Amino acid sequence: MPKQYWMVKSEPEAYSWELFLKEGRTSWTGVRNFQARIYLRQMKAGDSVLFYHSVAGKAVVGIARVEKEAYADITATEGDWSAVDLVTVKTLKKSVTLDQIKSDDVLKNMPLVKQSRLSVMPVTFEAFKLVLKYGETKV
Repeated sequence: MPKQYWMVKSEPEAYSWELFLKEGRTSWTGVRNFQARIYLRQMKAGDSVLFYHSVAGKAVVGIARVEKEAYADITATEGDWSAVDLVTVKTLKKSVTLDQIKSDDVLKNMPLVKQSRLSVMPVTFEAFKLVLKYGETKV
C-alpha cells in the first residue's frame, strides 16, 4: 500500500508541538468527529503527518509519523472512538501559516481550508511537498 499523508490539528494551549517534541511520541486521542475517526482508521504505520497549531498561531509547525495504527481510544467513555500513536520527525524551519496556505493555488483546496472543523484530515502528496517547500524543510 502506498504511503499516505495527513494533517492533525491541535490548539497549542492544549497540546503544543513543543510538548510533543519533548515527549517524542503521543497517543492521538480525544478525536470526537465521525469523519476524523474514519481518517484515523485509514492511517498506516509509516504515514507522514503535518502538525498544525490551530486557534493560536494557525500554522503548520512540524512533521510527525504514524507509529501505531488505529486502536480503541482509552479516553472515550462511550462510543466507538479510535486513536493512533504518533512520533515526532522534524520541526519546520519556517512555520507555514494559514494565510500562506489560503493564497496558494494548490494548498487552498486542502481540507484544512475547505473543512476547517476537522482535526484529522488527508493531505495530497503534492500539498505535503509544497508545505515542506514553504517550510524550507526536507525529510
